[in-house]
Amino acid sequence: MEYFLTETQQEIRSLARRFAREKMKPVRAELDEKGEFPHELMKELGDLGLMGVYIPEEYGGLGGGIMEMCLVVEELSRIDGAAALGYAACGLCTYPIILGGTEEQKKKYLLRLAQGELAAFAVTESSAGSDVANVKTTARRDGDNYVLNGTKQFITNGSVAKIYAVIASTNPKRGPRGLSAFIIEDGTPGFSYGKIEDKMGIRSSKTSELVFEDCKVPAENLIGGKEGYGFIHTMRTFDRTRPGVGAQALGIAQGALDESIEYAKTRVQFGAPISSFQAVQIMLADMAIRVEASRALVYEAARATDAGLKSVSGISSMAKVMASDTAMKVTTDAVQIFGGYGYMKEYPVEKMMRDAKITQIYEGTNQIQRLVIASELIKGTVW
Repeated sequence: MEYFLTETQQEIRSLARRFAREKMKPVRAELDEKGEFPHELMKELGDLGLMGVYIPEEYGGLGGGIMEMCLVVEELSRIDGAAALGYAACGLCTYPIILGGTEEQKKKYLLRLAQGELAAFAVTESSAGSDVANVKTTARRDGDNYVLNGTKQFITNGSVAKIYAVIASTNPKRGPRGLSAFIIEDGTPGFSYGKIEDKMGIRSSKTSELVFEDCKVPAENLIGGKEGYGFIHTMRTFDRTRPGVGAQALGIAQGALDESIEYAKTRVQFGAPISSFQAVQIMLADMAIRVEASRALVYEAARATDAGLKSVSGISSMAKVMASDTAMKVTTDAVQIFGGYGYMKEYPVEKMMRDAKITQIYEGTNQIQRLVIASELIKGTVW
């Protein structure tokens, strides 16, 4: 379908597609098997300028937005959803700085992020998953510093990122209004890494605990320079990055459809390619319908966000739900089309199926997203 991409967007998409096919595809199985983070791939993405497509030009980026980020994430995920996550997760740290950072913070950190320095966003804890407001990590003011104590869990890019945006409570009595956001760099005294998770899917993406033990952070690293805005920074960031999760799921689904079409054309049973069987044709058609519908919704959410619509929570949640449910359905059907071979690691669709599942869970489960959508409908919000 024609989505009327600008010439620059088409160039970004083509560059990401070529990189994924030439650089990511040859190593995706090995990275998955070993659970190795693709450091070299991330460095090359930075060298190509793709890490900064959504960062303003005055801070070293290409000046694009969510749409450009989604195009890159989709193309990378089409080949390897796990390696693509290493790229996409950087946006979760970058957007709080873009949206709420002081000018000094933007100048100091956005240039480094645009050049490819890895980043991560730390909200989740054992008691604060979907319930973001229940963050227990504390940040106490001590002169020119804040002292952080607590543990973050399931942090994407944890242990490999150099820059972290961390949500902590500066006033526990105020609940979500007492949360604040801090920029913390790798190597800060009192900041260490705990358990590295062994996951079902997205195995080459690092997921770890972050441990803060009397970790001193300069007060100048309080995002925006004001306490009490951490929850707002988080919600505004998620509204903008959920289409990115949708793009990851969309890419995984498209990749599974690509593999299924090629396999159906070459796999012969009963003297004919299975693509000639109506049962398989119907499955492929249904997969394509879901993928294209998801793409339309993800792109619409991205464009609505970039256009500055007042409320994008509803459309962002719709895009995330639709695309991630599609990814799970399409990858499952892809394994079915491949038959017994689809269950074997020799073929990529079993990995795609494992990678797809997490997109229904992180950055707000699809059950939570449906509640967000319902709330927007009841309020009569127009997006």
